[in-house]
Amino acid sequence: MTNLIYEQPLNEKTRSYLRLEHLATHIKQVTESDHQHHCFEPIFSLADLTERCDFSSDVLKDIDKQVLLLDKWQAFPHVDTEQVCALIKELTQAKAQLYSSGRLGAKLKQDKFISALKHRFSMPGACCSFDLPQLHYWLSLPWQQRQQDIINWTEEFQPLLKAITLILKLIRDSSEFINASANAGFYQANADKALSLIRVRINADQACYPTISGSRNRYAIHFVDFDRQKHTDKQITFSLAACE
Repeated sequence: MTNLIYEQPLNEKTRSYLRLEHLATHIKQVTESDHQHHCFEPIFSLADLTERCDFSSDVLKDIDKQVLLLDKWQAFPHVDTEQVCALIKELTQAKAQLYSSGRLGAKLKQDKFISALKHRFSMPGACCSFDLPQLHYWLSLPWQQRQQDIINWTEEFQPLLKAITLILKLIRDSSEFINASANAGFYQANADKALSLIRVRINADQACYPTISGSRNRYAIHFVDFDRQKHTDKQITFSLAACE
């Protein structure tokens, strides 16, 4: 079996970023191939998340923070300056696109078709043709036309999603995986610097999964036996990355 990677955010901001990244991946999937009415689930979730909280200011601050870090890296020997410059350029472009984007979700709210669907979509079994005849009609349209609709509906969110995806990539790249061992299924550690994300890579053959808890300077990992759904008392080998 293959290796699986589990991630645990250590602050609310990173938690939100990971949720938005997950929705970005889901939207990419429903844009590339026909998922019928399931394409609306990530769109509505994205609209709700961005309406509840304005992430743009945090993202812009994090972009500036990453640019400063990359500028410092250029002073170190053996650093690929060409790659660093490319990353700085990518971050700068993401910042400019985010600055120029308007109020997220405003365009989507004005779409009468989307508004009608969103109002009833949370009802159990609401995708029946008698509940939403407009959805029944839309699903009969050619896939290319529906695909363009999905692109148009999610276009206003793309600057934010692209920026968050890039920030999370840099956060993950800030720490390499190291080999670790959990005696009796338990591992804990302290950190000198504030952490934002814990990543655990484990082979699925060990038939267990990690539950991770902690704060920015301290974290603990409990491994749970999948079949018994209880904490395992075995020694578990895994790889660990503690990202700032």
